[in-house]
Amino acid sequence: MSFPKTQSEWRTALDALPSTPKKIPAFFFGHGSPMLIARQVTNSFMSSTMGPEGDLANFLRDFGPALRAKYKPNGIVVFSAHWETIGERHVTDYGDRNPLLMDYFGFEPYYYQQAFESKGNHALAERIVLLYKKAGQEGKLSGIHESRGWDGRTSPPRQGPGFDHGVFVPFKLMFGDEVDDVPIVQVSIERSGDPEKNWAVGKALSKLREEGILILAGGLTVHNLHDRKQFSEKSASLNVTMFDQAITVAASKSQLYERKQSLFDLMKHDGFAQAHPSVEHFVPLYVAAGAGEEGGVQVVSAIYSAPTIAFGI
Repeated sequence: MSFPKTQSEWRTALDALPSTPKKIPAFFFGHGSPMLIARQVTNSFMSSTMGPEGDLANFLRDFGPALRAKYKPNGIVVFSAHWETIGERHVTDYGDRNPLLMDYFGFEPYYYQQAFESKGNHALAERIVLLYKKAGQEGKLSGIHESRGWDGRTSPPRQGPGFDHGVFVPFKLMFGDEVDDVPIVQVSIERSGDPEKNWAVGKALSKLREEGILILAGGLTVHNLHDRKQFSEKSASLNVTMFDQAITVAASKSQLYERKQSLFDLMKHDGFAQAHPSVEHFVPLYVAAGAGEEGGVQVVSAIYSAPTIAFGI
C-alpha cells in the first residue's frame, strides 16, 4: 500500500479531496514544532525534519490554501496536543482577538516575538459547548481572563490564555500571519489519554461539519524528546518506523468497526512506547477519527511522524 510522501504526490492527494461537500472532512495533521518557523535550518534532527524547509513545512504551505479553496469554511475548530483537560472540554471564547501562548522554553527571543492574528466567535464557542452537553459530556467557555494552566510537561511553566504553538505555528504556515475572515476556536483534548474518550471528544462535534465548520486535530505520530533520533526516519528504530507506517494502514480501513479497532490497537504496537513516552501527541488522531467517523478516509500525506489524514470523506 503506497501513500503520498513527496510534494507532487501530496498535491495530487489534496486535489483529489472532494470540494465543498455536504460534510467537510475532519483532519488529523502533523502540527510540528516551533522550528517550523525558524529563521534558518540547523543540523539538528528536529530542524532537518521539522525545520522551515522540511517536508512538513512545505506540506503545510500547500495544505492551508487547499482547505480554504475547497471548503470555504465558516469557522475552524482546532484541537492541539498541547491543551489537555480531564473530563471537561474547555472552549476558547476570546472575542475579536485570539491571544498566543508561547508554551515552549529554551528558545531564542525570536520565537517569543511571533504573531498570528485571528478572531474567535462567541456563537460558535457556545454551539460547541451545547453539542458536548447534548452528547452527555461537560463543556465550558474559556475566556480571555482565564489561564490555561500548566500542562506539567513544560519547564518553567507558562500560563495564560491563548492558542498554543500546536495551533499558531502550523497555522502561520497554512494561512499566513493573519486570518481576518474565518473565526478560529480551540477546544481541549482529553488528558486521560483514553482512545475511546478522545474519539468521543471529536464525535460530539461531528454535526459542525454539516454547518460549514472545518475540524482540525493536530499532533504527531512520533514524539519522543528523550530520544530525538526517533524524529528522523533515517535514524529511527525499526519498531518506530514500522509503527508510523502502521498508522496510515489502520486509518485506511474501509469498515468503521475494523478501522476503529485497528486504530485503538496501535497503542499495543511494539513501537508505540518508544514513539510516545506520553500519549498527548498521538490521541488527536482519535479526535479527528471520531469527528469524521462516518464515511471514507484519505491519507493526504504520509510524511514520517507527521501525516495528514482526512476522515469522513
